[in-house]
Amino acid sequence: MDSVVGRSRAIAGVVMVLLLLAVTIPETAGAGSRPKTIPLPDGFQPEGIATERGADFFTGSLVDGAIFKGSLRSGQGDIFVPGTPGRVAVGLSVRGKMLFVAGGPTGDAYVYNTRTGEELGVFDLTGAEPTFVNDVIATRNAAWFTDSFNQQLYKVPIEGGGEFGDPETVPLTGDIVFVPGQFNANGIEAARNGKQLIVVQSNTGQLFKVDPDTGEATAIDLGGESVPSGDGILLDGGHRLWVLQNAINTLTLVDLESDLESGEVVSRTTDEDFDVPTTVAESGNRLAIVNARFGVPSPETAEYWVTQIRNPR
Repeated sequence: MDSVVGRSRAIAGVVMVLLLLAVTIPETAGAGSRPKTIPLPDGFQPEGIATERGADFFTGSLVDGAIFKGSLRSGQGDIFVPGTPGRVAVGLSVRGKMLFVAGGPTGDAYVYNTRTGEELGVFDLTGAEPTFVNDVIATRNAAWFTDSFNQQLYKVPIEGGGEFGDPETVPLTGDIVFVPGQFNANGIEAARNGKQLIVVQSNTGQLFKVDPDTGEATAIDLGGESVPSGDGILLDGGHRLWVLQNAINTLTLVDLESDLESGEVVSRTTDEDFDVPTTVAESGNRLAIVNARFGVPSPETAEYWVTQIRNPR
């Protein structure tokens, strides 16, 4: 988009669309030494979360792209990267000392130093309109981004010495079929050291194995099950895939076969603290989940938080 005003209008529109996408097993409040709930600044409007060394977490703002950094142990934190008008922070991924950020309707991606907050790069991934660069996973060689409105992935090569290559577009082919005007590709993960990618399609509830070299997507057979409203995903141990279904406040566990072409839904977990949970990150034997609270009255002043739960193994 050509201006801050245009981008702001687009952001507001996207939040409204997210609303359209958009049972409890409570955990004992005193379980473990970590806080169950970590408050974020009022009006922050988070969406993505990533952890660093299992102790600290980052979450970003849909309002202005600000990044909040906090401790999962103490629950304390503060704004790490100040917001910038026209920026948006959606999905996040940490690799080494780099924090990769998906820029939603801006079509951009950002990279920050996880220690200092210094901006390491800004990438114009696409000129397509509309676009929604939704999520990101960083591997050893590249950061991969989904676009919910365009049937393609974006690749930012990671080179030595803190350098990055030019962004590349990889069309998605094979079994995946996008529906115009809906949120399609959303959460993304890497398997086998980045040799395979896994993508969830929110509107259909399907999971796909994607060849990063060709973009060919193969549907993962869940035996008749699906994960509609699938948002953030997290691969745990190479075959356990966590999928957050934001609209129904549910964390679903899929046990994948070794070829990543089939799997079984083995559990669905909810929690009294979930309020449109969008993304999940791992921290030891616990999971950190950010609540986007789409649809809450007065989001500019509403309360937001991160929920920590024990890994339901």
